[in-house]
Amino acid sequence: MPQYCFTLQVRPDRLEEYTRRHAEVWPEMLEALAASGWRDYRLFLRGDGLLVGTVVADDLDAAQAAMDATEVNARWQAEMAPFFADLPGGRPDTGTVRLECVFDLDAQRAAVPPAAVPPGPGALPTAPAGGPR
Repeated sequence: MPQYCFTLQVRPDRLEEYTRRHAEVWPEMLEALAASGWRDYRLFLRGDGLLVGTVVADDLDAAQAAMDATEVNARWQAEMAPFFADLPGGRPDTGTVRLECVFDLDAQRAAVPPAAVPPGPGALPTAPAGGPR
């Protein structure tokens, strides 16, 4: 399932309130996100206001369109907009910058044939073919 990552910039003077508001997201907003296909959605905030979001969705564009059709999302976006700096379009949900994934540990490990993977630290040595001598 595709995982997406995006950034936004929270105004430094609003960090505390932004964090507080996300500690108590409206239950109807939580339900709308889940019903629209958002899974494992997380937001990470740096001290200078850099906000990094990650989400798993079958199709993020479709999940965003489904959210855009909800009344609760319109209210939430209107309430959140003042927290952001340099917000194209005036709405946080349309002003994100998506990041490209350049490394995926699980995908790369899955692509390596098992025999090519050396044992990790602390791995027990295997007995030679035919058993111990």
